[in-house]
Amino acid sequence: MKRIHELVRSFQEQELLLPIWFEEDKLHFIDQKKLPFESRIEAITEVEDLATAIKDMTIRGSGAIGTCGAWGLYLAALRSHGNPEAIIQAGALLKQTRPTAVNLMKTVDEIIGIVQGKGSDLIERIEQKTIEILERQLAFEHQLGSHGAEMIDEGDAILTHCHSGALAGSGYGGRALSVIRKAHEQGKNIHVYTCETRPYLQGARITAYELKKFGIPHTLLTDNMSGYCMSQGMVQKVVVGSDRVAANGDLANKIGTYMHALAAKANGVPFYTATSSHTIDLAVAAGRDIEVEFRDASEVTSFQKRAIAPEGTNALYPSFDITPNELISGIITEKGVMQAPYPSSLRSLQSTVESGA
Repeated sequence: MKRIHELVRSFQEQELLLPIWFEEDKLHFIDQKKLPFESRIEAITEVEDLATAIKDMTIRGSGAIGTCGAWGLYLAALRSHGNPEAIIQAGALLKQTRPTAVNLMKTVDEIIGIVQGKGSDLIERIEQKTIEILERQLAFEHQLGSHGAEMIDEGDAILTHCHSGALAGSGYGGRALSVIRKAHEQGKNIHVYTCETRPYLQGARITAYELKKFGIPHTLLTDNMSGYCMSQGMVQKVVVGSDRVAANGDLANKIGTYMHALAAKANGVPFYTATSSHTIDLAVAAGRDIEVEFRDASEVTSFQKRAIAPEGTNALYPSFDITPNELISGIITEKGVMQAPYPSSLRSLQSTVESGA
């Protein structure tokens, strides 16, 4: 446990916006549904509570959800005193929470793969693996940010969708905001257009919150303004995050992403997704094979428990959509920017990752 506490202190000294951390024998996390007007921190001791927080989007974002897999199994190991059956059950519970994002599944499977023995030895093994995963995630954010910043030119206005930032990752910039933040830190004069992202308004509530905190100039748009802004030459790049990338380069990301990609293609604006190799799922051939999570219709007909539509109104909420690979100018990863043809470039990337190069 000492090593975990040392890691958290190290992260805190780097002034990261940590979405989740371990402190005083409890998991702490920021309730992202309360932002930007309230910074509420929750503390839990049970994996079931973590699963609930993921399901109801108190914790969200593919990178942050991925780290929850590590934190959750470490918590399960501690609470069960190193009982392997309890750890495996906790992994199964967490994997059921959000079906579209692949990071959580991969992280859980990675830890389950080292579940051997029991007791304190098993706890130590999981603690070490958790540390490795958390350090790797943070390193990815810096690395993909550096590669992505090379795609950003002086004076660019960049459109982004939803929230793919520090609180959706490991504290630096998640996916898309790693690219934007790194370009800003390099001294490039940039401006960000952030789409509000109905129905949870992650872009308005959280992306704008982080951009303000980082001192990055930005303007808020409603989701249906992006096409107009691109047609007027107001946007030079689109950079979004990712929840899963299929083997052919098709992208699963927050609902509305496809719409922005179509507008970008029609107006000659380069469209990039920022991701890590961990989010690329070569077991899924194409976007049509990705399970899209459908959430409760009440999340569309109301906002923060206040009705915004007449009672009895039917609503639909696919939480993600699929952007075909032909609309994507490049896939930004910690190893570089992958270009079409994506089936070969993504497999080459995977080979590089597996070889440790």
